[in-house]
Amino acid sequence: MSDTTTKAPTLDIHGKPYKRMAMLVLILVATFAGMLMQTSLGTALPSLMKDFDINLSTAQEATTWFLLANGIMVPVSAYLTTKFSTKWLYVVAYALLFIGMFTASVAPTSNWTVFLAGRIIQAIAVGITMPLMQVVMVNIFPAEERGKAMGLGGLVIGLAPAIGPTLSGWILEKNHVILGLTISNSWRTIFILPLVVITIAFVLSPFVLKDVIPNRPMKLDFLSLVESILGFGLFLWGFTNVATEGWGNVPKVIVPIVVGILIIVLFVLRQTRMSDPFLDVKVFLNKQFTVTTAAIALSMMAMMGVEMMLPLYLQNVRGLSALNSGIALLPGALMMGIVSPLAGAAYDKVGAKRLARVGFTILAIGTLPFMFLSETTSTIFITTMYALRMFGIAMVMMPLTASAMSALPPQEAAQGTASNNTARQVASAVVVALLSSVTQNIITNNTPAKSLQTSNPLAYAEKMIHASLDGFHVSFFLGFLFAVIGLLISGLLRKGKHIEGKDETATADVKGGK
Repeated sequence: MSDTTTKAPTLDIHGKPYKRMAMLVLILVATFAGMLMQTSLGTALPSLMKDFDINLSTAQEATTWFLLANGIMVPVSAYLTTKFSTKWLYVVAYALLFIGMFTASVAPTSNWTVFLAGRIIQAIAVGITMPLMQVVMVNIFPAEERGKAMGLGGLVIGLAPAIGPTLSGWILEKNHVILGLTISNSWRTIFILPLVVITIAFVLSPFVLKDVIPNRPMKLDFLSLVESILGFGLFLWGFTNVATEGWGNVPKVIVPIVVGILIIVLFVLRQTRMSDPFLDVKVFLNKQFTVTTAAIALSMMAMMGVEMMLPLYLQNVRGLSALNSGIALLPGALMMGIVSPLAGAAYDKVGAKRLARVGFTILAIGTLPFMFLSETTSTIFITTMYALRMFGIAMVMMPLTASAMSALPPQEAAQGTASNNTARQVASAVVVALLSSVTQNIITNNTPAKSLQTSNPLAYAEKMIHASLDGFHVSFFLGFLFAVIGLLISGLLRKGKHIEGKDETATADVKGGK
């Protein structure tokens, strides 16, 4: 940061000075705790299946319903960010996150619905805090420092989902003693630890957080809200049903997806005709913003696809414990945390196109071997390839996020962030549901007859492993395909770095998109 930036007092929208770094640290830590909820149940699925007496598809709902509710909430974030105080919006979000984590942690094993309700409340809160964090960064950092800021954001958006399975594995392995306190090896503890962080953040928020995003009176268009919730909700719900119902189920899969798409189309048309839209979809008229957002969505699909399937492969096929499967993914999570800030700083110098091309290439190379995993593939090899994948994703995600935000003027940051994150969350929800359904269907279709389990248990076990491998191979192939498509799309990005008001071509595009 420049000396001028360091010495000059940092003022909120009311003209009062505040501690920018203290606010940033609190937001990053609290959002990290919330984002852990996205993937932390990956290694806990076998435990959930056992305790709640449910199958894989039902257990996977713990993630798909989280992503569904999160995807519904993100479009609403633009309205909330514009209408309400930054500080008190965070206070409410942290309160919701506390309630959601507490509900899930105490849910009775006889009632899966209560557990899902807790997950949905968590998702609503994260749907506010994640996009709000990005808008805050756009407003408190000057454009020339935005890459570094988004790099720090990468520690949350990228590292939290990456480290979630490892943390869960460590928790589930055995009881731990920390500072004299015994930490139980239960899936419930997965919620307790972040709950402590959120409680501290909730207490500190009124004192540390300030109003840094300009607010204005904005009337809530109720019809737009209903169309947004119904459209994205039905669309994502249809995909979440695929794993349990299959693609042939018309009322629970096809109808919700088709009706959801139609309502989303009506929602978009309504927004284009409004003088003060609920979600300003006109930001997509900016070519660089649109291309960058598409690339980010593909990187999320490539990451989440393997992120959710690999722990299941390691436990169900390789027979690793929850801890060991989490440890196998730890170097990848650390790689994400190390490279994200570096990639953000690199964006400030070379722009997004070069980094995205390199990142998607590395991601594709790192994903390719997963299509050929066997029951004897070396765990070290898997760990190495997974770390390589996460290196590629870190090279892609934060530079592209910074590029997307820099393609828009600051006054459009809230709308741009909401649109960008809606695409990201919809893509994540769709890919988790899609790969869960593909894997489950292939395993089911290739499962040997039950009679073989009695007559020849060894042959049954071998055929069952191969059935599982067939399902995982197809999932990993789709992850590879997303990386390749992302590489092709990255070629449409402009060279260099784009700062609104300084890049003439980018500015012209923005003006043309208004």
